[in-house]
Parts: sequence; C-alpha cells; structure tokens
Amino acid sequence: MPPRRRPQFTQENIDQQLQQIHLLDQSSSSENLEQLGPIIKQIHTNRQQDAYLRTVQALIDSKDAEIETICGDNYQEFISSVSTLFSIKSYTTNMRENIMALDNEVERVGRGLVEKKRALLQSKKTAANLDEAIDTLQACLRVLDVVNRVGEMIREGKYWSALRSLEDIESMPPTSLSQTPLFQHLLSSLPSLRGQIKDAVTASVKQWLLDIRNVSGQVGGLALDAMEHRTRKWRSRREKDPLLKLSRVGSAVEIVTNEKTEYNVLDNEHLHVDFTPLYECIHIYNALDSLDEIRRSYQADRKAQSDLILPDTFMLSALPQVTQEIVGFFIVENHVLNTTGSFRSQREVEDLWDALVKRVGMAVDNALRNEADSDAYLAVKECLLSFIMTLESYSYSTENLHSFILHLFERYVAILEKKFGKRFEAIVIQDDCLPMYVEAATERDRVLDTVWLNDDEREQLAKASLPLSLPWSQSFYLCCQDIRNFVQNFYQFLEGVSQHHRNIDDLLSKSLDTILATFISENIARRAQNTSNLSQIAQIITNLEHFQVACSELERSLTNIRSSQRGGIIRLTAAAPFAQTLTRALSRVTASISSKLDDFFGLSEYDWTPPRREQAPSMYLYELVNWLTTVVDSLVAKDAYKDEAYRGAANYIADCFLDFMTGRNVPMMNENGVANLLLDIDFLEDEFKRGGHAHLNAAFLELRLMTTIVMEDQVQQYLIPAVRQASYSVVRPKRLQALLEKLARYGAECRDAPSRERGEKRRKEAETVGRLFPGESR
Repeated sequence: MPPRRRPQFTQENIDQQLQQIHLLDQSSSSENLEQLGPIIKQIHTNRQQDAYLRTVQALIDSKDAEIETICGDNYQEFISSVSTLFSIKSYTTNMRENIMALDNEVERVGRGLVEKKRALLQSKKTAANLDEAIDTLQACLRVLDVVNRVGEMIREGKYWSALRSLEDIESMPPTSLSQTPLFQHLLSSLPSLRGQIKDAVTASVKQWLLDIRNVSGQVGGLALDAMEHRTRKWRSRREKDPLLKLSRVGSAVEIVTNEKTEYNVLDNEHLHVDFTPLYECIHIYNALDSLDEIRRSYQADRKAQSDLILPDTFMLSALPQVTQEIVGFFIVENHVLNTTGSFRSQREVEDLWDALVKRVGMAVDNALRNEADSDAYLAVKECLLSFIMTLESYSYSTENLHSFILHLFERYVAILEKKFGKRFEAIVIQDDCLPMYVEAATERDRVLDTVWLNDDEREQLAKASLPLSLPWSQSFYLCCQDIRNFVQNFYQFLEGVSQHHRNIDDLLSKSLDTILATFISENIARRAQNTSNLSQIAQIITNLEHFQVACSELERSLTNIRSSQRGGIIRLTAAAPFAQTLTRALSRVTASISSKLDDFFGLSEYDWTPPRREQAPSMYLYELVNWLTTVVDSLVAKDAYKDEAYRGAANYIADCFLDFMTGRNVPMMNENGVANLLLDIDFLEDEFKRGGHAHLNAAFLELRLMTTIVMEDQVQQYLIPAVRQASYSVVRPKRLQALLEKLARYGAECRDAPSRERGEKRRKEAETVGRLFPGESR
C-alpha cells in the first residue's frame, strides 16, 4: 500500500501561514500562546479543525525539515528552539486534546440542551395543539349537540325551534372551527336537516288534515244545531213581536240580536279544533321560501277531501250527514282563510265551494228523479235550507243553492199538481150534482170559511135560517178545501225561502191555473158532456158560476198573503176556462132540450100538400110547450140561463121548421102546408109571449118573412135591392129559392091548369132568385 500522499503547499502559502504564528515574542519573557487561541477557536467553530490541523502538521513537518537545515547551521539554537517547539507541540497536543474533550463535552451538554429545548418546544406545541384541539372539540361538541337537539326537536314537533337552531349554526361567526372538514360537513348537511324539518312538518299537516276530516262532521253538526236553535229562538221572538214578522234568520235585526250569544263551533265544551300544526307549517314553509309549495299541496289535499264527502252511490237518507260534512269542511276553510293571511285565497275556497255545491245539486237531483212523494222533497228542502242559512252566516254565496231549491220546488209543485189532480178528478166524477145541505151553524160556518164567495153572497148565506140548502154541490166545497190544502203545501215548501218572489208568484199562478182549468174545469166539462139530466147540468152550471167567483176571490186573497210577505201579485187566468166550460154546459142544456124536442118532432105528422088549411095548431106542440116550460122553469139556475135555454129551444124549433120548408127531407109542399106551419108558429109565439119570453119570437122572423114573400107573391119585390134590404134582409136567397122549388115541384105534378101555371111561375121565380144570388148559401 503506497504511503499517503501529503498535501502540497507552495512556499508562499507556507510562509504566509508561518508568518501568522508567533509562538515566542522577542519582546516578551513568556511564551506567546494567545495567538493559538483564535486559531483553535476557528478550528472549533467551523468544524474543519481536523483538516486544518493536518495542514498545520504538514506545515510543521515542512518546517521541521527546514528547521533541521537551519538547525544544522544553528544547532544549539535549534535544539533550544526544537525543545521549545516540542514543548509547544506537547502543549498544543494537550490543548488540542483538551479542546477536543471540551468540545465533546460542550457538544454533549449542548446536545442535551438542544434535546431538552426541542422536547420543551414540542411539549409546548403539543400543549397548544391540545388546547386548540380541546377548544375545537368543545366547539364541535356544541355544534353536534345543536344538531342532535335539532333531531330531538323534530321528533318532539318543535319544528320552528329546530329551524332556528339551524339558522344559528349557519350564522355562527368565523372561528377556527369554520375551516374544519367537520364544520363544512355539518354545513353541507343543513339542507338535509331542513328537508327533514320540512318533511316532518308536512307529515304533521297531513295528519292534521286527516284529523280535520274526521271532525268536520262534528263541526258541521254543531253548527247546524246552533242554527236550528237560533232559528227556533228567532221564530219564537217573531211570533211575539209583529214588527219582526218579515225579518228572517240572517236579517240585520236578527244578526244584531244573535251577536250577544255567538257560539264558536270550533272551540267549545264539546270540541276544540287546534290549527297550530297548519300555522306552524305555513310559518316554516314561509321561512324556507316554499310557501307556494305548501299552498298547492294544501289546495290539492282539500280538493281531494271535498271529493270524498259525497259517496259514489248517494241516497237521500245520507243527505243530513253529507251536509254536516260540507258545513264543517267550509267552516274550517273560512277560519283558515281569515287567519292565515295570504296563504289561502278567496278564489280557491270559492272554487271548492262552487264545485261541491254543483255536485250536491246533481246528486240530490238524481236521487229525487224517480221520487213521487212530496214529503221527500220537503225533507230535502228543510235539510238544504238549514245548510244554506248556516253557511250564509259564514259569508258563502248560496245563490246557486237557492236556485236549486226553486228547481226542486218546481218538481215538488208538479208532484202536488199530479197528486191533487187525481183528487179533483175523483171529486168531480163522484159528485152527486145536488145542492149541499147543512143543518148546524158550525157546519155552515166551516163551509163558508172554506169556499170563496163574494161578500154579498157570503153575508146572505150567513144570515139564512137553518137547515139550509147551499147553492153549490159537494164538489165545489171539496175542491175549495183541497185548493186550500194545495196552497198550504205550496207555501210549506217556501217557508224560510226568501228569494225569487216573482218566480214563486208566477209558479203559484201557473199551478193554480193548471189545477183549476185542467183538473177541475175540464173534468166538469166532461161530466156535463156525459150527463143528460137537466137538473144535474143546472147544478153543474151553478158550480161553474161559483168557481168563476172563487177564481177572483182566490186571486185577491193570495195577493194579500204575498203582499204581507213582500211578494208580488197573483194573477189567475182560470176564470176564462170556467167561462168556456160554462158555455159548454149551457150548450149542453140546449142540446139536451133539443134532443127531447127531437122526440116531439118525431111525433109530428105533417101533410105538406094538404087539400085545405087547418084551423088549430098541431097537437104535439101543446105537449112540447108544457114540457119545455116545466123543465126550464124548474131548473135551479139564474133567469139568464133559463132564458138562454128558452132561446136555444126556440132557435132549435125554428131550425126544424126551416128544415121542413127548405131542407131535402120534404120534397114538395103547397101553400096550404105553408099556411099550416105558420099557424104552428103563431101558436108558439103566443105561448112565448104568455110566458114572458116574447123576445124569443125573433127566432121565427126569417120563417115568417119568407112565408110572407111566398104567400103574398112578393118575390118581385124581394128582387128589388132597396126593398129587400129594408124589409127582407134576414131572408136568405137560397132558402127562398128552395121553398119556391118545392112549391113549383108540387104545381108541376098537379093536373089542373091553374095549379100547373102557378107551379111554373114558382119555378121561374126560383130560377130568378138563384141567378141573382149564385154565391149565397142556405
């Protein structure tokens, strides 16, 4: 192994180093070792002392060689110097060792101090970190405790407090905790917690809505009971005070009175409806800026609940329960509307109300479609009317319900018309057509209080002595009695209904006209048509007269009733149908008389071509006149109607005579036959004069004038317009022509010349009359 190579130094570097070392100071008696101190210190401080010492050693070795050279020259001095140098070297070596030992000790001691210092600093840092960690943990614990309490508050139903706690967490001032992942995680979980609060409060409202639905019927029942109590109380007070007669429940006077004892159906000794869940939900949704969401959800839920109130299969027996549910539903809605500000709009509630009212109307209408019992309609009306009055007090519009009640009323009246129509038909058919007989004053008063009469006749009958035969028959009394019952049933439905007076008046007028004209007048007309007994027909005529009076009196009395109830005027038109029926009954008298007269004329045996003229009228006319006067004068009817019967008989006799003279049944006649017929006419005219009916002779005027024209040969005068207009205006040309033709036909068949000439003359006169008036009818 080659020897380690020493480092090489230039002479300049060695001289420079040695010049810096002055071990001996010539001016000092002691060794100058202080200069080694900085060198040693420098060696210690820069940690390169070993390399430096090696360099010094090399320099020393280099100096040794030089010294040896010098010593060779200066041996003694050199020895002395070497000895000194060795001493120095020894000192230096010892010092170096001491320094190294000291350095090691210092290094050991410093290392310990550094370790202690480091440990102390680490301890302080750890303590600070622990303090910070403790503070952070405490802050985290507080936040976690708040979060935990939020969950507990949600479970306890303290939703607003839970929401406020979340807001407190979110609004915490910035701290060291704010930057921690835990806090950031908590912040990121706040929306979820808000969602939990939202879901919990929504579930609370859903449960509340279910509870509300379950108690709506009870709320409605309490409200309807309160309204019924209110109605009874007001009815009792109205009966005591006539001034309140026209005021109904809901009027201003009644409302002022009722305010003193107002009853809260939502909070009383029987029931308490708590709206706190809804209010809290609205408050929380409003804080979460989601009010529209809960508003739409609430509207949808209430719409669904309103749809469930009416069952799919609706029966009338369920109507009271349904109305209770509806009343309770809308009382709750009214309270929500008035206590939640803008949460509930008036329009939303009105939409629910209108839809449900429409469905109720359709359901009730369908349930009553095949109902023929008027009492069922009354029960429905009473139920709906209480329902209407109750919700009117909560400011709900009930116009559609009032219209629906009037619709039901029209059907109710139609049922009444049909029901009473059958009764009236039976009354008329079963009538004996005999004057009604009363024996006791109470019976007479009861009858007079039932029928409608003019004041004069009522007073006269009231003063008449008993027993008494009344002018009318049993049918008139029974019809009046049932008309009163009809009117009572009519107004029974309207009790409590205060609207649409004009519609009600028109309907009553129409119904009474239908009853009077259709069910009474027409049935009487059929009865008269099927009756041939003149006394019965006369009684029917008397009944019809009283029905005519009853129409006007009924109209007046009903108008007075309606006026007291702020109604309109009742107008009846049934008097005209009764007048027509009366005319038909009178014509039936005439027809019956004419039918009997046919029997008399059937007994007549006229010879229309007799060889001579008779001196006395026909014998059958005596019997005819006796029968006619007996029958007509015995009729229980007005003189005007008797005179009408006489006039009908006279006209019928005149028509029969005209038919003899101008009809086709008699092919020919001579002047003797015409003269005999004139003799019969003279007899009848004398009889009518004797009976005080001279005016009836006008029926024979055409016969008399026509026979005068023939018998006095006045045909040429008849052809003169002025004469005809002045003296023979009632004679119809065709009838005159027919009579002339019959006379001409008789003359043509005669064998003697004068008769044949006279017949030819009559033929020419007939042709002349026929040519002058071709358009005239017989």
